[in-house]
Amino acid sequence: MSHQEIGRGIGLSVFASALFAFLSGYTRLLAPLDGLDIFAWRIVCTTAAVLALIAWRRHCAELRAACAAVFGDPAKLLSLVAMAAMLGVQQWLFLWAPVNGRALEVSLGYFLLPLTMVLVGRFYYGERLDLLQRIAVLCALAGVAHELWMTRAFSWPTLVVALGYPPYFILRRRIRLDSLMLFAIELLLLVPPAAVALALNGSFAATVSEPSMYLLLPGLGVVSMVALACYLRAGKLLPMGLFGILGYVEPVLLVLVAMAVLGESLAPAQLGTYVPIWLSVALTALHSVRLMRRPAN
Repeated sequence: MSHQEIGRGIGLSVFASALFAFLSGYTRLLAPLDGLDIFAWRIVCTTAAVLALIAWRRHCAELRAACAAVFGDPAKLLSLVAMAAMLGVQQWLFLWAPVNGRALEVSLGYFLLPLTMVLVGRFYYGERLDLLQRIAVLCALAGVAHELWMTRAFSWPTLVVALGYPPYFILRRRIRLDSLMLFAIELLLLVPPAAVALALNGSFAATVSEPSMYLLLPGLGVVSMVALACYLRAGKLLPMGLFGILGYVEPVLLVLVAMAVLGESLAPAQLGTYVPIWLSVALTALHSVRLMRRPAN
């Protein structure tokens, strides 16, 4: 990969992390919607935003060609359905957790996720880590080991995040389609279950009768579109190991949002978990800077 691609991927990953952290606090503005409502509206509004972007860029023909390629290949279609299901679960959990007091548990899942991604990069793709990356991983392992020692177990939201994303990215890399078109097809596959959720939850009428929602819900869609598109594009531009370690930017920001906006607290004993991981983030930032300054071969 070229330095230009790596630099672009790093920038997209960090920007996506900041937007995801912002979305965690944004859910407070959507009360009294519950986690399922917010998830369903997010899918619908994000899909509308993505389709509007594709139309504005005049890429409708490319989207039709991508759909034809997917729906004409049963194996590819099965992979897309599985990917859409995995992405849907993650998006639901991300929005369900803050409104149910589980934001810190999800943030711990995002702390674990980079480690699982690094393992995938090392053992599935054969990538090698340099010294700074190895130290960053060891710091993160120390924080995770401390959390496991304190709790003796990880909650189910933590495990869903940590173990659910790697197979999604493996499948995504196998499908040779433009990242935005692939994202649009995934969203289109999620629209029917999202519409059913809105209908069954019985909150549609109450939602559309609230004037503020006419601004807040489209805002949710636009921010989600930008965040997810940047994140997924970064996943294709970066080596899996570096992409995984950069994932530590998001949980650090999520913890700050959980404490500053959502009113959750960080116990002193949890510093043994988070301080090593924050150190891992700092080492990853240093590695990224050194990587970008390295002369091209």
